[in-house]
Amino acid sequence: MINIVLFGPPGSGKGTQAQHLIEKFNLKQISTGDLFRYNMKNDTELGKLAKSYIDKGELVPDQVTIDMLIDELKKPTETNGFIFDGFPRTATQTDALENIVKEELNTDISICLSLVVEDEVLVQRLLKRGETSGRTDDSNEEIIRNRIKEYYTKTAEVAELYKQQGKYVEVNGIGEISEISNKLFAEVEKIQK
Repeated sequence: MINIVLFGPPGSGKGTQAQHLIEKFNLKQISTGDLFRYNMKNDTELGKLAKSYIDKGELVPDQVTIDMLIDELKKPTETNGFIFDGFPRTATQTDALENIVKEELNTDISICLSLVVEDEVLVQRLLKRGETSGRTDDSNEEIIRNRIKEYYTKTAEVAELYKQQGKYVEVNGIGEISEISNKLFAEVEKIQK
């Protein structure tokens, strides 16, 4: 089983590359953003709980996110593993994910793939995306820079933990999409041997 933690700042191409990894290795992507939207839209108990925090402008506690993740992993699926996107973001969440994967899937996180792109390139990509996506957070340079800064601040400790485990790999996220995909594929294939 292949379990990938996929990192990349906003605009790094993470969404595109996740799709290529899914197709190549028959993986299922678990995005915490998607889990929140699904649970709130379907009015699940966890969705109602998450919404109660969000409506007050508070962060949803880790345990609510973790419970959503466990529910998702328990669903039957015919895949070769998972891509975790948007989780973990802290050392505490990293430990939680390690435990969940061990308990629910009887395996480990295989690798943490991190797409690396210079900040200026990210800003230009997001501004360009903002012209067509309609996303307001992609059309304001100040907000974009803040999102990028926040990403690095939040993920630094998680990257460090995976580095200590020898599971952290940085891949240059600039170039042709297929070239970047092939670099990611090569890293995953190394761990399969």
